[in-house]
Amino acid sequence: MHELIEIQKKLLPDLIATLTKRYQILRSIRFMEPVGRRSLAQNLGMTERVLRSEVDFLKDQGLIEVKSAGMNTTVDGQTTLFQLEGMMREFSGINVMEEEIRQRFTLRKVVIVPGDSDESPWVKEELGRATVLRMKEYLAGNNIIAVTGGTTMSAIADQLTPGLTSDPLLFVPARGGIGEDVRNQANTICARMAERAGVSHRVLYMPDQVSEEVYASFVKEPSINEVLSLIQHANMVIHGIGDAFTMAKRRNTNEQDLEKLQEEKAVGEAFGYYFNEVGEVVHKVLTVGLQLDQLATIPNVIAVAGGASKGKAIAAYLQSAPPNTTLITDEGAMNTLLKGNSPFEINSLND
Repeated sequence: MHELIEIQKKLLPDLIATLTKRYQILRSIRFMEPVGRRSLAQNLGMTERVLRSEVDFLKDQGLIEVKSAGMNTTVDGQTTLFQLEGMMREFSGINVMEEEIRQRFTLRKVVIVPGDSDESPWVKEELGRATVLRMKEYLAGNNIIAVTGGTTMSAIADQLTPGLTSDPLLFVPARGGIGEDVRNQANTICARMAERAGVSHRVLYMPDQVSEEVYASFVKEPSINEVLSLIQHANMVIHGIGDAFTMAKRRNTNEQDLEKLQEEKAVGEAFGYYFNEVGEVVHKVLTVGLQLDQLATIPNVIAVAGGASKGKAIAAYLQSAPPNTTLITDEGAMNTLLKGNSPFEINSLND
């Protein structure tokens, strides 16, 4: 297959370019439907004139239908997308990139979805869908899944459906609450995941960041101690990777610590640990819930983060990620990670 693709690139470069463009248009319609031509053109960075001819072609082929409410994919269109997915990954070199990154950071698996979630919100849906597929693959026996908060975790919750597993399953928050947006806190995400999957959950009514004195007092409460024990016995963790200063602001970090993060050139954060570009821990806050060093004892760890703005943060965190980690990300993040000014450039991908 790879040799055939290389031959096609040399002899029929226009064919590859046209196929890629039409695949992207069809795929965008699928995730944005029903969508109007103007919104689709803006999302794809195309002029409406160019898009119009492509839309007419897809309509003539029976892959989409155009209604007053907007464009939708047909059953044939959805089938075509499914059949093209593997081929397009080879065309774009995503499969090669996944393996290169997996080896470079010694990870269990790497899954890269097309697109940039910073530019196209529906790419987060793809991240969610890819995460759910891995969850189904890893679930076995009695399961406790610990989840963190954030918009990416929310997108994963949206993709869950009943029947995730026939075995007992419990969702628990991996950490306490961060910031003021209750919708994206771990407790809320945990409850939504459980509701959509039709299983049970527990909550942890405790701030994410506390003083040692407060922490010691809280953990004496039987209800909190019980949830913390369940978290420690999780056999799967699903977590995000944050931009250092975004997470610091969500935690209402004081000016002194913000200056320290800036001086130490922090770029990424996970579980209260802040990393610089070469993966060194430059700051740590006392957080409630799972700690970074505990991830190595958990059989299945799924790290999910996407968008060009997260590239450096992901690269920084992966230096400390345990080998049982599955990374699910997008092209936008990986393109940033692999830029020439990155200390983690993988030259073979740019040849």
